[in-house]
Amino acid sequence: MNQCLSLHVDADGVALVTIDVVGRPMNVLTPTFHAELDTALEQIKNDPAVRGAVFASAKADFMAGADLKWILSSVSSIKTREQAWAFAAPLNALFRKLETLGKPMVAALNGTALGGGLELALACHYRVAAANPATRLGLPEVLVGLLPGAGGTQRLPRMIGIREALLLLVEGTHLTVEQALAQKIIDRIVPAEDLIETAKRYVLEGGRASNPWDEKHFKVPGGAGGLHAGVAQTFMGGTALVSKRTLHNYPAPIAILSAVYEGTQLPIEMGLQIESTYLGTLLLDPVARNMIRTLFVNKGAADKGARRPVGVPKQAVKTLGVLGAGMMGAGIAYVSARAGMGVMLLDTTAEKAQHGRAYSEKLLAKEVARGQQNDASAQRVLSRIEPTTDFASLMGCDLIVEAVFEDRALKAAVTRQTEAVIPSATVFASNTSTLPITGLAEASSRPQQFIGIHFFSPVEKMPLVEIIVGQHTDEATLARAIDYVIQIKKTPIVVNDSRGFYTSRVFGTFTNEGMTLLGEGVKPALIENAAKMAGLPVGPLAVLDEVTVELAYHVTQQAQLALGAAYTPASGWPVMRKMVEDLKRLGKRHGQGFYEYPADARKRLWPGLAEHFPVALAQPDVAEVKTRLLYIQALETARCMEEGVLTDPIDGDLGSILGWGFPAWTGGTLSFIDTVGIAAFVTECERLALAYGPRFQPSAALKARAARGEGYY
Repeated sequence: MNQCLSLHVDADGVALVTIDVVGRPMNVLTPTFHAELDTALEQIKNDPAVRGAVFASAKADFMAGADLKWILSSVSSIKTREQAWAFAAPLNALFRKLETLGKPMVAALNGTALGGGLELALACHYRVAAANPATRLGLPEVLVGLLPGAGGTQRLPRMIGIREALLLLVEGTHLTVEQALAQKIIDRIVPAEDLIETAKRYVLEGGRASNPWDEKHFKVPGGAGGLHAGVAQTFMGGTALVSKRTLHNYPAPIAILSAVYEGTQLPIEMGLQIESTYLGTLLLDPVARNMIRTLFVNKGAADKGARRPVGVPKQAVKTLGVLGAGMMGAGIAYVSARAGMGVMLLDTTAEKAQHGRAYSEKLLAKEVARGQQNDASAQRVLSRIEPTTDFASLMGCDLIVEAVFEDRALKAAVTRQTEAVIPSATVFASNTSTLPITGLAEASSRPQQFIGIHFFSPVEKMPLVEIIVGQHTDEATLARAIDYVIQIKKTPIVVNDSRGFYTSRVFGTFTNEGMTLLGEGVKPALIENAAKMAGLPVGPLAVLDEVTVELAYHVTQQAQLALGAAYTPASGWPVMRKMVEDLKRLGKRHGQGFYEYPADARKRLWPGLAEHFPVALAQPDVAEVKTRLLYIQALETARCMEEGVLTDPIDGDLGSILGWGFPAWTGGTLSFIDTVGIAAFVTECERLALAYGPRFQPSAALKARAARGEGYY
């Protein structure tokens, strides 16, 4: 019995090949699919009664592309160019076989077709799509560090022209069926009920059995080759734009440009071989492995609750209580109401609570203006948020999220007031970024139901939520927190309690290193640009301004107060102290920090930095600054693993990329160590420790791990 597709030949001689990969919510390309498709093509080819074939799906969508878990396991074992070619070439050859079978082949797209799914359709001779507004068509392989390896870089340019194809290939753009029709990627849109019959009619009416690029004298629409002025301009501009955007940290976009440039100057057969060659180079590069593992396989598992305790019944939050209607509380209220929950948004005054609700009103108005929802649906979301000043209104809440100012006394007060009215089964969560959960739970009469749920700002945009388990937090509470995070469509990671937890603690090493570099006399522009060249979204000084230098200063004071004699000042503390205490430059919200924010121009580094932090005559090279910024974060993550703050490297990697923007090409902080090689990483840390201080000194446990050759994956 087939596990991926079935073949039925009707009385008119049209073979209907129905794709239905067993045990998968969407059809994906697997080795089994490959084998079964090959068998089906042989049957179609060799049966004289078969006039042509229609490829359709038994699922709601057509096909989502290759199974990334299969690719990840394969990539991990590929070590040579020969192995890479052996993996890359067969699917390309199979779709070429389909294309040159000599009988009309039709793709009947009932829903989304991405990656290999769309490449299957491109190899067909005719493409008809159902009128489905939810359908998306595209070749998004670049987003996992790969290129379309089943003909996408060769057929799409030959179909719509090089410039238009590159815009889709390099960005991984998704198109609606209407957009795909306008670009001539599909041939027709019909009502869903007419899809199969329309596709069959193409075969019965003698539709062509070859594609244009296999015909004599075919030319790529708009031209090809470096001697064509328009094409040359496209590649010169495209290469510059890709270099600017990726800073050469991501090899896939350049590989796509190269495959298209070279392949479109040759017959399709040779073009497909070039595509497979470039795919092979990407399979040998660790970037694809890192991105697939962290951003798709592991993120997908986390989104489904991989860290959820087993045996605890799932529970949806129907009514949420949010304490504090500032920016964080307002954002939490918005994403929760949008997920269908009723929200009690509490603050000290009616004006503050209403202001928090108005935050959602503004966001919803923007969504309506962009066509993301209509007025009625926006009003339904807004109606779910009830501003209040009365703690008694929290009585019906299933979950409480406290989002007041980072002050232990204030948090303790609202904890006690809330627990006085909420049901005994209600979970209480604190949205704190630094204060230990076990300490905050001392104010609770039910510490087993007290947990940390750390959101990132702005809540509506940031995909990560860090869940912090306190010393007394029970599994039912953890399960409830994970269920809530999944309910609002965020990615949860789970960490154990400590000061700064995981994300704030490691993020703090990044900003501290930036301030340390500044204090050493490194040019501010070099610091900021080196961070961006490494793949971080912004430099450490800019991000400190965003979160405000004042907040970082306040958190440092809290740590100093809590730790007492055990507190050791960070290397960047003198710079932070001077910025706050002496210069009163507190960050962007206050209009001035490391940057200045003129009303009539873009932000720029404050020229006065040179006066207060004199520039040294000798400057480090960019590579050294990049190394310091990346290694200090990875090293601190390793310490979090050793101390049990992190119990799974997956949480470390997801948290670093989704939480504060550690470069995606690395796969995350711990994948970065594995990519460098753990022994080489430790050796480099020892060099950095000698040059810049003990904060770079690897622990004995990390050295022992390196001696064993034991990476994190």
